[in-house]
Amino acid sequence: MSAVNLTNVTVLNNPALFLSPFQFEISYECLVPLKDDLEWKLTYVGSAEDETYDQVLESVLVGPINVGNYRFVFEADPPDALKIREEDIIGVTVLLLTCSYLGQEFVRVGYYVNNDYEDEHLREEPPQKVLIDKVQRNILADKPRVTKFPINFHPENIDQSGQPDHLPEVEVPTEQESETLLGEQENPENPVDCEVKSDNEEPTPSVSDHPPTLVSA
Repeated sequence: MSAVNLTNVTVLNNPALFLSPFQFEISYECLVPLKDDLEWKLTYVGSAEDETYDQVLESVLVGPINVGNYRFVFEADPPDALKIREEDIIGVTVLLLTCSYLGQEFVRVGYYVNNDYEDEHLREEPPQKVLIDKVQRNILADKPRVTKFPINFHPENIDQSGQPDHLPEVEVPTEQESETLLGEQENPENPVDCEVKSDNEEPTPSVSDHPPTLVSA
């Protein structure tokens, strides 16, 4: 069983202009005390063919964490359009919300994002050069793909042989479960609004192993 369970993610400010900040209200529960921080990261997939165009939009640290239910709003700047190829701006892409503990990613929420002109005339006759201030993004918030990964939340329990003493078991949802995991759970009672600390160091992308399409575990 995982020490941290993601119970709900609400996409705020959606749909919105491409240049607007992203906002997510994240709710989760902690079942055992964690002395180190959780790292929440938002990554924009700039190209389905080339992961070097991925952009880490924001990385924040939350913790240490005691047992209980928590909630916070995660805000991130939009992607830098100058770092995306023109042909990849308009159309469907992917947004990845991940959480890690001690450098180990244990949950990933993927959303499809549709970028298009809000003006019907521009959609029918798009200009040769993308008018980025006219582009609207629409996150398909009702169809997230949630994938869980088994990690060791207590590496201090590893014995001298290098084997975990009590490695917690993590349930990996099926495709059906992953599609409904966030949408059908009830919000926990009296969640704690927790403090978010910005990560001052340059975040290192950790999505080199993700496919461009969203596939549940």
